[in-house]
Amino acid sequence: MPTSPHRALYTVDQVRALERGALDAMAVSNHELMLRAAHAAFDSLRRHWPQAARIAIHCGPGNNGGDGFLLGVLAREAGLQVDVVALTESSRGEAAQARAGWEAAGGRVRLWDDTEALPQVDVHVDAMYGIGLNRAPDAAGAALIEAINASAIPVLALDLPSGLSADSGDCPGAVIRADVTVTFIAHKRGLHTGRAVDRVGALELATLGVPASVYSPLQPDALLLVAEALPPRARHANKGDNGHVLVVGGDRGMAGAARLAGEAALRAGAGLVSVATRAEHVFALNAARPELMVHAVDGPQTLEPMLERASVLALGPGLGKGAWGHALWLTALDAGKPTVLDADGLNLLAREPRVFTTPTVMTPHPGEAARLLGMTVDAIERDRFSAVRELASRYGAVVVLKGAGSLVADADGRLDVCPWGNPGMASGGMGDLLTGIVAAMLAQGCEPWEAACLAVGLHARAGDLAARQGERGLLASDLLDPLRALGNALPDGASSHA
Repeated sequence: MPTSPHRALYTVDQVRALERGALDAMAVSNHELMLRAAHAAFDSLRRHWPQAARIAIHCGPGNNGGDGFLLGVLAREAGLQVDVVALTESSRGEAAQARAGWEAAGGRVRLWDDTEALPQVDVHVDAMYGIGLNRAPDAAGAALIEAINASAIPVLALDLPSGLSADSGDCPGAVIRADVTVTFIAHKRGLHTGRAVDRVGALELATLGVPASVYSPLQPDALLLVAEALPPRARHANKGDNGHVLVVGGDRGMAGAARLAGEAALRAGAGLVSVATRAEHVFALNAARPELMVHAVDGPQTLEPMLERASVLALGPGLGKGAWGHALWLTALDAGKPTVLDADGLNLLAREPRVFTTPTVMTPHPGEAARLLGMTVDAIERDRFSAVRELASRYGAVVVLKGAGSLVADADGRLDVCPWGNPGMASGGMGDLLTGIVAAMLAQGCEPWEAACLAVGLHARAGDLAARQGERGLLASDLLDPLRALGNALPDGASSHA
């Protein structure tokens, strides 16, 4: 079955190929396609700001500006007062025709002058830079972007917020902060991860009537995750059917990390969960969550019997990088069990790299990814797609690169992007939860790719449900109840106790 355009994510080169295919398949001109984009933009404007009476459209010299000029014609015909501000005295190619059409219809073009104030309007429309920009905007463009951002007036961005890299989501300079972005023909992958998610606002796709036959020959570079849960269990199921997760971690002062990973594994459906930790943590963890089987482990010899009983390992939450953690890390990896590696499990891997031959899922945040690849965090964030693919290829694992718009990649280059999650999840313990959820999916029979995708989706969606009471102050443990509900496919994540 062909992938829906609403789930498929493309590179800039792929989008250009789709545009060429659309022109041929639909037998239309570039101008007609641009006019369709203008109609889609005007529809979005009216839906989101139905009371707007005056708008300013900020046009660059290329086709993105051409969309803006044509939108201006439509808006004036509908009775809106329209100010058009242009970055340059002339426009290129098809945009020049659109500009001439605006002027022929009686519209005036005001050249941007950073010594003058912006027009007083209800909505700013960003039509400055399109998918071709792969650098920071020039001085004039940057000044206009900063003035629009400072105006506190709502912004509609056409195709993408100006200054944003459509391929990577990087922001090399000034970038429009949009309230709504209407993107045309296909989703650009860079709009869905990293710094981009703070800039696009509400994201809409307008396919402009492009037929499915144009999309079908082209394999998307990535896909958006879809909301999924495991199927219902058989009525005769027993705990042994759902796997035994062993959490290895919880060095001194970090018992909470091991508890969160273990409890998340239970809430995500693992049949049994054991925790191998420091002796001083055993009483507290058993008292707090008696369903966890907590054992004192002082070294490899006491860990080995637990490894034999386990079906899946969650290695790293609170493990530490000292002698105790390192010895357990080596022993656990040598056991050859399906493994989820996080936190200090990853930091130790950066010191002693290996290629995995057993099913392994790694869940680094950008700092851990940077250590694993010998790069800076800024370099990771400039191109998260390349980074996660390199990690998966280098280590022979399925890799989850956490952050806004988390990415899941495998060693063959397959990649999915998570469309859920919120800033409240940037708090301690959230990664430990994800480790436990991935381990639970593996324990219940999922392959690493499916386990990672399911877990990332459940984790982020549980975070969004928990954040209904506010993002600031969100605790990792707040996700456990909605996680259970979502894992059982209850409607809208309703509490199973309702």
